[in-house]
Amino acid sequence: GAADTLKKWGGRDGRFIKNFTGHNKSVINALALNEDGVLLSAADDGTMNFWDYHSGYCFQKTTTIAQPGSLDAENGIFAAGFDLTGTRLITCEADKSIKIWRQDEEASELSHPVDM
Repeated sequence: GAADTLKKWGGRDGRFIKNFTGHNKSVINALALNEDGVLLSAADDGTMNFWDYHSGYCFQKTTTIAQPGSLDAENGIFAAGFDLTGTRLITCEADKSIKIWRQDEEASELSHPVDM
């Protein structure tokens, strides 16, 4: 990758495939991909982008919240991974916390439209 961009490469031939652009800060080792093709990238400013791995479309952005008493500089995400079901996300963060995120079961295309 680059400071604010992820790069997708072909594993067999090393061919560049596409950029995933959308972070304002560095992405540090915080990538996760589930079996449904949802790619998460998380940056050192606490932002998390959710991508369609195949198209490169960023369909959701959110920001983590540092624990009370933490400094703003402790908002980064150092590691991330999906659980075995692929529906819960686990993040290891600079504020010394481990967070488990789940999808909103009540979300729909009407309540959370995807702008393509």
